[in-house]
Amino acid sequence: MAPIASIEYFRVPPRWLFVKITDSLGHTGWGEASLEGHTQAVEGCLDAYRERYVGVMDADEIEHIWQTTWRLGFYRGGPVFMSALAGIDIALWDLKARKLNVPLYQLLGGKVRNKLKVYAWIGGDRPDDVAAQASARKAQGFTAIKMNATSDLGWLDSPSALLPAVERLRAVKALGMDAGIDFHGRSSGPSTPSLSPLVPPQTSILHQTRLTPTPPSTSSEHIGGIAALAAQTTIPIALGERLHSRWDVRPFLEAGAVDILQPDIAHIGGVSELRRIAAMAEAYDVAMAPHCPLGPIALAACVQVMAATPNFAIQEMSLGIHYNVGGADLTSYVRNPEVWRVSGGYIDLMEGVGLGIEVDEREVREKAVGAEAWVSLGFGLGGPGGEVREW
Repeated sequence: MAPIASIEYFRVPPRWLFVKITDSLGHTGWGEASLEGHTQAVEGCLDAYRERYVGVMDADEIEHIWQTTWRLGFYRGGPVFMSALAGIDIALWDLKARKLNVPLYQLLGGKVRNKLKVYAWIGGDRPDDVAAQASARKAQGFTAIKMNATSDLGWLDSPSALLPAVERLRAVKALGMDAGIDFHGRSSGPSTPSLSPLVPPQTSILHQTRLTPTPPSTSSEHIGGIAALAAQTTIPIALGERLHSRWDVRPFLEAGAVDILQPDIAHIGGVSELRRIAAMAEAYDVAMAPHCPLGPIALAACVQVMAATPNFAIQEMSLGIHYNVGGADLTSYVRNPEVWRVSGGYIDLMEGVGLGIEVDEREVREKAVGAEAWVSLGFGLGGPGGEVREW
């Protein structure tokens, strides 16, 4: 038995929250609990879990710790709790795999692939010049991108507000690249179906639709609206970054409302829950494309799980994403950044132990000093009448 000796967290630029766990024998593991725009809330949860688990919980008992965190707090789920749990869970899996001197995927039954298809972001929050941005991604080795479909939208906007999305998609396809269209929660139920008929079925690998949350929906996605949209289009529907557990995911699978699931490992309770969700999705013939516009620890954890996942399709990478400002990027905070080299649209599966990355702890500790929490700028009071619009 090796009780948890310490749980530390580090707020680092550009907007990430790393977690380090050390057991009583000196073994260590790293996790990521980044929740964009809500860092302080997650830190509060980690403070509470640290008081509860340090010196008490055995670091090897990952599932017991997961279930304790989920069940014994009475209130459960949601982005804040599940992001804090993700940071702990990922760190515990990394610790265990390092202690056993094996890659993490070996603890999940072994790998089913040697490399993973990846995509990058273009377009930013107010997308323009996507052809130039896509060309730059192609030069980096990517063959697929994802971009925002639109800028901010009104509740029922003019159809003309949607037309630029079609032109952007054509510009990317002209370069011979695959593309995903991301509505990013900006389109309401009345608006989204207007775009689907305009997009030829063969031109988009995914139609990433996040309808604006509408009460009394029990999750942060509007299942009724998405199911209706899925029935109107042949374009694959992708969603999931604002679903935070298998219980959130289940009704979308049962409704046949999703073709590609995109849970975020840093928001759904870590390795343990991502693995379970992937198995659920396989039973419904739904592909996995984990959301991950975050740091290297979260991405490494995704890669380890997807290496052992049969129904994996493609993985998001935050390399050069528009949020990564101030000199920090996916290649920061690790001593082996070459693992993120993209070639022919793929990255090779890392061969190292644990998560397969070597965290530069000195850099993490230095950059954490005085680091401010990232705040989502969104569009503010972006509407013509001063109303708030979806980020």
